Amino acid sequence: MELFTNFPLWAALAAIGFAQFIKVPLQFFVTKKIDWSLLTSTGGMPSSHSAAVTALTTGIALEQGMGSPFFAISTVFAVIVMFDASGVRRHAGEQATVLNKLVADFQKFAEEAMLWPKLDEKQKRADLKELLGHKPIEVFFGGLSGILLTLLLSLF
Repeated sequence: MELFTNFPLWAALAAIGFAQFIKVPLQFFVTKKIDWSLLTSTGGMPSSHSAAVTALTTGIALEQGMGSPFFAISTVFAVIVMFDASGVRRHAGEQATVLNKLVADFQKFAEEAMLWPKLDEKQKRADLKELLGHKPIEVFFGGLSGILLTLLLSLF
């Protein structure tokens, strides 16, 4: 039953849910299109990874104090996750963009040169996932939303 009263855990899960959900209206504001697939996708504004780890760290700080070894572990974990989200994963997404462009260019050539059979695009190829990582601003706002949401939840 302690699982149900684990505030840092529930704050982190709530931060993930909030960050994923808020992506839909934010994207609508920019594109005027509703894309419900953002609820389960990686990347985008705000970073749910950053929201989760900062919510977890803030929850531990509120319950255990900033001198706690658990806070230290969580802080180092948060720094690594946020660095990865804006670094390695972002670069992998940029490489996926280039690879998808190469595939599209090759596909166009093949269609023109060999009268490619008329297949649906989804049958011809599956795009690599381009939105893997985050821009630094997405990581920042993900982290900020995790902290603020946890502080708000701690009031209840």
